[in-house]
Amino acid sequence: MKLRRVISHAFTFIMVVLFIAVFGSFITSKISGGEPGFYGYHLKSVLSGSMEPGIKTGSIIAIKPSSDTTSFQEGDVITFRESEGRLITHRVIEVVKHEVTGQVMYRTKGDNNDAPDLNAVLSTNVIGKYTGFTIPYAGYAASFAGSKTGNVTLLIVPGILLVLYAVFTLWRAISSLEETGKQPKETVSE
Repeated sequence: MKLRRVISHAFTFIMVVLFIAVFGSFITSKISGGEPGFYGYHLKSVLSGSMEPGIKTGSIIAIKPSSDTTSFQEGDVITFRESEGRLITHRVIEVVKHEVTGQVMYRTKGDNNDAPDLNAVLSTNVIGKYTGFTIPYAGYAASFAGSKTGNVTLLIVPGILLVLYAVFTLWRAISSLEETGKQPKETVSE
């Protein structure tokens, strides 16, 4: 009986903490323009092995958005938008200034690639800097969540869990009421 109560309180506490964390993340994501993020950091899925072994394929990484995209240095790992709109995370191997415009550009290379990237990255295309925070293989789950099947699953499964939790709580309350009603009344004998 006591163990069940402890488990119930622990489960409720965990659900409340998760709700607050997800709600806070949702609010900060909407404030930052809808990018998936967590308290000021953008979360990105890694889809290739160009940065292995440091960043594994299928990982989720945290990117700190930067307002000054001209301040990165050689050795920094940055995330940038390629000409086709794809996001790439590679290491800066050289910082160069355009001869005519004076615009800062970065030559980049994936740690696992043999050669540097063909084109220099304009500082205006840089999204932010890799923070060093990685969750291995969580990117596979994020990709699944972004699919139609994942969306349906992630809506239905939590809904079923909430209904089951409500039924369990209701059953526990009814059982508690029945137990208090079944206790024999004390009779006074004279």
